[in-house]
Amino acid sequence: MAVGSGLSVASNYYVQPLLDLFVRSFGVSPAHAGLMVTLSQVSYLAGLVFLVPLGDWLERRRLLTLTSAITACGLAGMGLAPGFAWLTAFAALVGLTSVTAQIIVPLAAHLSEPDRRGRSVSTVMSGLLIGILAARTFAGLIAEFAGWRAVYLIAAVLMALFSIACRRWLPRIEPTSSGSYWGLLGSVIQLFRQEAVLRRRGLVGALSFCSFSVFWTSMAFMLAQRHGFGEGVIGLFGLIGVVGALCARFAGRLADAGWARVSTGAFLLLLLGSWSLLYLGQTSVPALVVGVVLLDLGAQGTHISNQSEIYRLDAKARSRLTTGYMSSYFLGGAVGSALSVAGWGASGWLGVCVAGVLPVVAALLVWAAGEFRWPLGRMRQLGADDGAPPVPVARD
Repeated sequence: MAVGSGLSVASNYYVQPLLDLFVRSFGVSPAHAGLMVTLSQVSYLAGLVFLVPLGDWLERRRLLTLTSAITACGLAGMGLAPGFAWLTAFAALVGLTSVTAQIIVPLAAHLSEPDRRGRSVSTVMSGLLIGILAARTFAGLIAEFAGWRAVYLIAAVLMALFSIACRRWLPRIEPTSSGSYWGLLGSVIQLFRQEAVLRRRGLVGALSFCSFSVFWTSMAFMLAQRHGFGEGVIGLFGLIGVVGALCARFAGRLADAGWARVSTGAFLLLLLGSWSLLYLGQTSVPALVVGVVLLDLGAQGTHISNQSEIYRLDAKARSRLTTGYMSSYFLGGAVGSALSVAGWGASGWLGVCVAGVLPVVAALLVWAAGEFRWPLGRMRQLGADDGAPPVPVARD
C-alpha cells in the first residue's frame, strides 16, 4: 500500500521537470505548458472532493482497482499523445484519479489495530511523500536517457501492476456508509461543522504544507543562481528529502503511544528551526542539506500526527475525513506556492524564507490555542462543587 501510494501521487508530479521538453516537442509557449500543471492540480483537488469520499460508500478493493487502472490508462495516453491538447487532457485524467493514494491512507487506518494505527498510517504516508519527492528525479533521469514519453510509459506499466496487486491481495471491505452520493458529499461539510479536531488539525496541516511548498517551489531558482547547479543536480535534492520522510515514520509510534498532541508541537518547532538552516543554504550546501532533511521531517511528522488524530473521530467516515483534511492540506500547498513566487520576486531568497516562516508561526499559534485550552477546561471541571457529573471536555 505504501508503494502504491507513492506511485499514485508521483503520477501527478512527473510533469514538473519535463515542461521544457513539452515546449520543444509540441511548439507551445512556456505559459501553455505551465497551464497543464495547474490543470493537473485542479483535477487532483476535484478527485479529493468527488472520488475520495467513495471509499466510505463503495467496496474499497474494487474502487482502488478501478482508479489505479484508469490512472495507468491516462499515463499511457500521455506517453502516446500525438499533440499537446491530448497530452493535457490525459494529464487532467491522471490528476483526477491519482487520488488513489488518499483512498489507501484511510484504508490502512481501517485495517489496523487501534494500537498500531499510527505506525500503519505513517508507513503509507512515508511512501506517499517519497513518491512526491522522487518523482522529479525519476522523470528527469529517464527523460535524459530515453525521452519524456518513456517516463509515462514506464509509469503506466507500474500503475497497471499495482492495479492487479490491489485485486489479488487487498481484502474485500464492505462499505461503511449508505444513502445517496450527494448526501455523502454533504456529510463532509457536516463533519467540518461537528468536529473541532478536524477543523483545527486541517488548519495546522494546511499551514505546515504551505511552508513546505514555499521551499520546494523556489528552491530551483536559488540553487541555479547562488550555486550554479544544473537541472540534474537540482533534481537530486528531492532524494535528500526522502531521508526526512523516512525518519518521520516514528511519528506514528508517538501517536500510538498517546503523544500526538505534544509531538505535533515538537514537529512544528523542528519545521520552524529548519528555515534558519535553509536561509544559510544560499551560501552553504551542507546547511541546506540538513535544512531540507529537517524541513521534510517536521512537515511529515506534523502530517502523520494530524492524520492519526482525525482517524480516531469516526471509523465509518474515514474517507470523508480524509477529503476534509486533505482538501485543506492541498489548498495550503497552493497558497504556499503563490507566496513563494511572490517572496522570490520581492526579496529573493530572504523573501522566500520569510514566506516560509510565517505559516509555521501561525500553525504553532493554532496548535497552542488547542493545547492549552484543554487544561483550563479540565480545571473548571475539577473545581465544580455542585455534585453533578463532570461535563466532558472536547480534547484534541
